[in-house]
Amino acid sequence: MNLSPLYAISPVDGRYRKTTQDLSSYFSEAALIEFRVYVEIEYFIALVELPLPQLKEFPSGKFEALRDIYRNFKEEDAQRIKEIESVTNHDVKAVEYFIKEQFDTLGLAEHKEFIHFGLTSQDINNTSIPHSFKLAIERSYLPAITELVDHLKKLAEDWKNIPLLAHTHGQPASPTRLGKEIMVFVERLEKQLEQLLQVPYSAKFGGATGNFNAHFIAYPQIDWRSFGNDFVNNRLGLSRSQYTTQIEHYDNFAAHCDALKRINNIIMDLDRDMWTYISMNYFKQKIKAGEVGSSAMPHKVNPIDFENSEGNLGIANALFEHLAAKLPISRLQRDLTDSTVLRNIGVPVAHTLIAIKSTIRGLNKLLLNESAIQQDLEDNWAVVAEAIQTILRREAYPNPYEALKELTRTNTKVNAQTIAEFVQTLNVNEAVKEEIRKISPQSYTGI
Repeated sequence: MNLSPLYAISPVDGRYRKTTQDLSSYFSEAALIEFRVYVEIEYFIALVELPLPQLKEFPSGKFEALRDIYRNFKEEDAQRIKEIESVTNHDVKAVEYFIKEQFDTLGLAEHKEFIHFGLTSQDINNTSIPHSFKLAIERSYLPAITELVDHLKKLAEDWKNIPLLAHTHGQPASPTRLGKEIMVFVERLEKQLEQLLQVPYSAKFGGATGNFNAHFIAYPQIDWRSFGNDFVNNRLGLSRSQYTTQIEHYDNFAAHCDALKRINNIIMDLDRDMWTYISMNYFKQKIKAGEVGSSAMPHKVNPIDFENSEGNLGIANALFEHLAAKLPISRLQRDLTDSTVLRNIGVPVAHTLIAIKSTIRGLNKLLLNESAIQQDLEDNWAVVAEAIQTILRREAYPNPYEALKELTRTNTKVNAQTIAEFVQTLNVNEAVKEEIRKISPQSYTGI
């Protein structure tokens, strides 16, 4: 179906198609079908290699021809499976029938009843979907989030010596440095990424209710649990859950969603800080020829990239939260509510990817307005009161906090002159006075 992005219902496949199109390889209907074919083929080969007695005559030289079924998978193949599904009304059974057709073509008809042998559809879905999700994280998400972190590290280095008036509760506070404030986000993102990468990509593989019933009744002499562990863990690169119902319990998938949501919250926090710094005139933005900031106000250059990112992160997190809350809950050995929800895994990943790219674009547009930053520091000499009263405490000066409180709250405008005059009145030795005189909003930035 070649649908124009102009007619897509979701902006993921419409307005933002250029940003998200790579995710089609992991989360589209065609991708899910292809991953199902992949699991079915590799499972059949694993049965041959076990070996099952009835498959001992299967020509191993045909393995690569079998793998070509998924390696060379085309849109026409996906369409054929959808045609079969229109009859079966079962998507996984349609995949099985499609592969049987391929066996007929390859002259392997006598072996085709071992396709999908002993399995239920969730053995295929609960390996295909974690596999595609893992690849999407590794190949699309991680490169994007790494690019963002690396960009922030560069900005932190570039701005490491820029003093900045801090604001706590929206009020002027002890100065900091711009580079250090950027490093706050670097550390937060890196720590949460570490946690994300520690969560296993869990998969269910064990027959109709998770006990290998059909496998065991046919071949009781085979250690099916070891077979399942080897197939899922080593061949598919996932982590097989040992005790399941008909479906994966999704606890680790929920952990992935929660981890991604936390990372998104950090990016949203960054977006809002950058937006606020722009509104304070600490940053200006690069102007691209031909762009319009406002349809009515010609002077405006809006921080639209940070706003776009924040909006997409909100949608992504709402979906991640639902996935994390809903998927681990299923009535008895299985209900169908997870099926339709699982089909939406790619949506929050797509909105997250859109957001990350938007944040990077916003950062690339920033122009440091150092004069505005310096002026704000100069206009807020009262913030050095903390430094002065701390030195006076060290010197056992009587009631230093109260003295500075009186100074900063009774003077409508505290400036360098106000502080200098106050220091002159202090009953401390000249060396301490000189130490205090060296303090300024620009220099009082800690370590």
